[in-house]
Amino acid sequence: MQNSSIKRRLRSVKKQRLVKLLRRELLSLPPAKKIPHTIENTREFDETVCKPDDEELFAGNDADEFSSILNRKSDPKILITTCRFNSTRGPAFISELLSVIPNAHYYKRGTYDLKKIVEYAKKKDFTSLIVVHTNRREPDALLIIGLPDGPTAHFKLSKLVLRKDVKNHGNPTSHIPELVLNNFTTRLGHRIGRMIQSLFPQAPNFGGRRVVTFHNQRDFIFFRHHRYIFESKESKQGDSKGNKDKDAKGEKSSQGKVVARLQECGPRFTLKLISLQHGTFDTKGGEYEWVHKPEMDTSRRRFFL
Repeated sequence: MQNSSIKRRLRSVKKQRLVKLLRRELLSLPPAKKIPHTIENTREFDETVCKPDDEELFAGNDADEFSSILNRKSDPKILITTCRFNSTRGPAFISELLSVIPNAHYYKRGTYDLKKIVEYAKKKDFTSLIVVHTNRREPDALLIIGLPDGPTAHFKLSKLVLRKDVKNHGNPTSHIPELVLNNFTTRLGHRIGRMIQSLFPQAPNFGGRRVVTFHNQRDFIFFRHHRYIFESKESKQGDSKGNKDKDAKGEKSSQGKVVARLQECGPRFTLKLISLQHGTFDTKGGEYEWVHKPEMDTSRRRFFL
């Protein structure tokens, strides 16, 4: 009986010691980091959000209008033109688009109807047509038409900053840029992302250190154009006692260090999708895949891309 009571006391003492140790460890641990509630992480549920195991989505990628370019079976060839009434900033914006998009060509609009330009572009084997629309001397919309069979995307263009107005801007080279697409999560966003991707060759030349970014946030697509800058800096080293090493001549020793940073090349602008239409441009008989309507803006937490 005495042995059993001694064993019980030992067990209780061990438990008390374990509890004390656990309390000390819990008190020493930092508090769990709280995740702030933002509009993005509290967005409304959308059943069209793409999933990694969506076999239907990936099967459709091999049969859509952009598959030949994205599978590197053909190279993109872009025709850029304007609306009939051009502006002062329109040509400057187009010249910068020509420096951003490889194998892009500018054709003056003149008095030609857009449908005739589409037919001309088809005959000349262009893969996409970009129309820069202007209003009150300011570019305010982009029309991107996939050729030969569509689709046609209409974007509102805002917050345009040309290269000359970007502080400490860089000058891009003619290398094929690296393309970055962010947050195109729904099926509509996936389709728009593939359309944007089809404007650029799928073999980036990393030696040019150019990066073109389309970042989607709350259905606004932010465009940025950067280049990598690698700089070598000297970092001073100290010994274990905190004293700086010196060589035989008494000079301080240093070690080379490479630092990478981004330099913006411009232009800078924001796009917002207005409509996505089946086929090439047709305002009267065209069938729309998606159209933005005012009643869609009733909730701030509802996104479509």
